[in-house]
Amino acid sequence: MNQHHQLPIFQVDAFITDKAFSGNPAAVCLLTAPKSAEWMQAVAEEINLSETAFVCACDDDFELRWFIPTIEVDLCGHETLAAAHLLWEQNMLTPGTTP
Repeated sequence: MNQHHQLPIFQVDAFITDKAFSGNPAAVCLLTAPKSAEWMQAVAEEINLSETAFVCACDDDFELRWFIPTIEVDLCGHETLAAAHLLWEQNMLTPGTTP
């Protein structure tokens, strides 16, 4: 029997534009516990956006990892902006706080 766990995954336009569907979409998954790189890679492949960020609020700190549909990457600027925005929108951080 498979147990399915629901995790929130958000699609955020990382940049404001005056043209619809052109804000560089970023997927952000909010984790409640660490997940394996293999699991995160499978999710990023399924979502199939240019990048997917995984944010884990662990031990009073945040871990942030970035994946494209085929590999993990060292850094992604627009994903980092999208993740920070989402943390603020979800009241996990207050504006002015450094994640």
